[in-house]
Order: sequence, then C-alpha cells, then structure tokens
Amino acid sequence: MYPDMATIVVAGPQDNNDQVIKKFKKKILQEDLLTELKDREFYRKPSEIRKEKKNEYRRRRKRRLAAKRS
Repeated sequence: MYPDMATIVVAGPQDNNDQVIKKFKKKILQEDLLTELKDREFYRKPSEIRKEKKNEYRRRRKRRLAAKRS
C-alpha cells in the first residue's frame, strides 16, 4: 500500500473515540504503513539493500544450523 492513499476507518454506532482510534491503529499495523514510511525516509542504494538481505539470510541460516545441532 502506498502512503498517499487514504486509510479509512468507519465508526460504528456504539463506538466511542477510543474504539475508533484503536481500529485505526490496528488498520495501520495490518497495512504495514509505518515500516514502509520508515524505509522510505532515507534513500538507500540498491547495493546496500542487497547487502542487508544477504546478511539477514546468513543470520537466519546460522540460527537454523545452531538449532539443529542442539
């Protein structure tokens, strides 16, 4: 989802302000908007992104191998 698209929360007839805010927060988390905004905050070179993915893969693989040995 793109940050420029509107996030709409419909309040029910018995919903108070706290419940509507709770619905909004839940919807933002489901749409993963906060992480996308944080990622777009600063430009990262494609080589940096590849390097991070490669390191993440190595870290996960290392954990899996360690778990199997135990």
